[in-house]
Amino acid sequence: MSHELSALSAIAYRDLLKFLRDPPRIIGTLVFPIIFVVLLGNSFGSAADFGYDFRTYVFTGVFAQTLFQSAALGIVSLIEDRENDFSQAIFIAPVSRYTVVMGKIIGESLVALAQGLVIIALGAVIGVSLTPERALGMLVAALIICPFGGVFGLITMAGIRSQRAVQQIFPFVFFPQYFLAGVFNPMSGLDPLFRDVISRLAPMRYAVDLVRGWFYQGTPEAALTVLDPPVVNLAVILGLTAAFLVVGTALFVRKEQNR
Repeated sequence: MSHELSALSAIAYRDLLKFLRDPPRIIGTLVFPIIFVVLLGNSFGSAADFGYDFRTYVFTGVFAQTLFQSAALGIVSLIEDRENDFSQAIFIAPVSRYTVVMGKIIGESLVALAQGLVIIALGAVIGVSLTPERALGMLVAALIICPFGGVFGLITMAGIRSQRAVQQIFPFVFFPQYFLAGVFNPMSGLDPLFRDVISRLAPMRYAVDLVRGWFYQGTPEAALTVLDPPVVNLAVILGLTAAFLVVGTALFVRKEQNR
C-alpha cells in the first residue's frame, strides 16, 4: 500500500509542478473565470430582474464549470505523455494501473482547486454574499467536483490518439454543457420536459447544481436557482465518478497495451 501511495503522490506532484512552472497557463486559467463573472454577470444582471442576484448566480456556475472543465482538460496530458512515450514508462512500473490514473486525476484536481480558491476570493472582492458557511460548502463541493471532472476527461479522451484531435473534439463536448447545465442561463425559463431530459445528459449539470444547492440552501432564491436537492446531485456524481473511472481506465490501459 505504501508503494502505491508513493507512486500516486509522485505522479500527482509532477502534474502540479508542471502547472506551477507554466506561467501562461496559470494566467489563462485564472483570467477567463474573472471575465465570465465580472463582465457577463454584471451585463445580464443589469438587463433583467430574475428574482435573485444574477451575478451571484453566474459566480456559482462559473466556479463549478471552471473546476469541472479544468480537471477534465488536464487529463489531456495523458495524451501528451503517450506521444512522448512517457506513459509507456509509467505503465511498465510495478504499480496498479488505477494508481497511475488516480495520480493524474489527483494532480489535475489540485490544479483546479487552486483556480477555485482564486474564484472564491474574486467573489468576495466583487461583493458576492459569501459567508464562511457558504465558502466552506463551496470548497467541499470542489473536492467532489474536481475528481468528477477528471474521470470525465479520462473517459472522453480514452479513445483519442492525438492532442490535435482533442483540441477539435473537446469544444463540442464542453460548449453545449454550458447551456445544458445552466452555467450562465437560468434554467427555469425552459420547458420543464425539455430541460429535464436534455440537461440531465450533461455531467456538468450535476456539478453546477451541487454548488448552487449548498450555496442557496435555506434561502428563498433556492426555488429559482436549484434544480435538484444536493443529495440527488451528490449521488449521481459519485455514481458517475466510479463508472467513468473504471471504464475510462480500462479503455486507456487497453489502448496502451495495443500500441
